[in-house]
Amino acid sequence: MKIRVGLGYDVHQLVEGRELWLGGIKIDHTLGLLGHSDADVLIHAICDALLGAANMRDIGYHFPDTSAETLNVDSKILLDKTVKLIATKGYSIGNIDATICAERPKINPHVPSIKKCLSSVMGIDEDDISIKATTTEKLGFTGREEGISAYAVVLIQKS
Repeated sequence: MKIRVGLGYDVHQLVEGRELWLGGIKIDHTLGLLGHSDADVLIHAICDALLGAANMRDIGYHFPDTSAETLNVDSKILLDKTVKLIATKGYSIGNIDATICAERPKINPHVPSIKKCLSSVMGIDEDDISIKATTTEKLGFTGREEGISAYAVVLIQKS
């Protein structure tokens, strides 16, 4: 069995007038993330990690922010397509470990719903997905509540 590891990172600005989508679920908040798609930083970080592990470039290469096809797209669609892309090279997901960096809203209450959603989209067990949340102790753009970022590490395997 061949295994590979990938790292993904994404950040989007928080703005008024947008919905907040994280890990495929809508979270009630006064601000939402700005982006060409729904700006789901967690899913984007996971997609980048999966694509990187499979040596298939990055999310912007496959789903450019200049494409009308990806305008306001639900990031769960991008994640599903990414899982199918890595499968073309014979890879499947072993596990995912991800961290969301946000001052507000509190993410921990939403972790079970996020894991359930991601598990369904990717066709993997919830136990193979670890979602953590942290703040930056009021430091930097995250601490000033100007944006949210996410990191993801994935292990993929080829039988």
